[in-house]
Amino acid sequence: MSDSPAGRLQALFEGHRLTPTQRRIAHCMVRRAGDVPFLSSVELAELAGVSQPSVTRFAVALGFDGYPALRRHLREVAPPEPGGVDGRQHNEYQQAVLAEIENLRHLAGLLADPAPVVRAGRLLAGSRPLPVIGLRAASSQARGFAYFAAKVHPDVRLLDEGGSMLTDRVDAAVRAGATALLCFALPRHAREVVEALEYARAAGLAVVTVAESAFAPVAAHSDLLIPAAVGTGLAFDTACAPMMLGRVLLEAMADELPDAQARLEEFDSKAAARGLFVE
Repeated sequence: MSDSPAGRLQALFEGHRLTPTQRRIAHCMVRRAGDVPFLSSVELAELAGVSQPSVTRFAVALGFDGYPALRRHLREVAPPEPGGVDGRQHNEYQQAVLAEIENLRHLAGLLADPAPVVRAGRLLAGSRPLPVIGLRAASSQARGFAYFAAKVHPDVRLLDEGGSMLTDRVDAAVRAGATALLCFALPRHAREVVEALEYARAAGLAVVTVAESAFAPVAAHSDLLIPAAVGTGLAFDTACAPMMLGRVLLEAMADELPDAQARLEEFDSKAAARGLFVE
């Protein structure tokens, strides 16, 4: 991250779980980094299109007593730069991308020890069927994993809808012989996901979880949790690292399935015969 007013502001916001409204305020501050240390809470609220109390709550969420304390801090850490914008300064969209790149670098460092992934791959490959849970924000991660996993695993069951039937589907997987469950759990964490994992473990399933942190609410109900950070630089979280970790787990699982390559070749042959893809 660049050592500019905008970069220093971005660093101030990192590590805080902000609501979409609070992120809107943060983005406005990054865009107006040179002016924001001198804006009143009312002026900032008008620029961000939010209420003045929202600005006050935002300051408190960052750990300050109120907006005046935040503004005093900003005058110290993000003073305006004379002479215009540095050509190397990154805008808010670039900063979000760069933050995701850092998340991927962190994941790469974590994978220097492949043992947890190898263990997870063995657990997932040995479960017939293999239930995969992902609700709300994590549903796309679970669906993507399940789509590809079904090409090499004989019985993958996607559980991407909550409600009272979720535990029914866990029960059905256990009755069919499941021994493990994969869960993608991303913020904000739905209570029913935590409850479903607790139920799954009580039913005898080994729970493998992808979450943004080892301290996520699902950690207490996971046998093996592998963290992959989410990006918080935009109004809604970005999940490049969790998606990448899902593909890594898929690879580790395929390595444990002796007929995985044969299944892939069979699919390719059938796809060609059906003209499934445009070449």
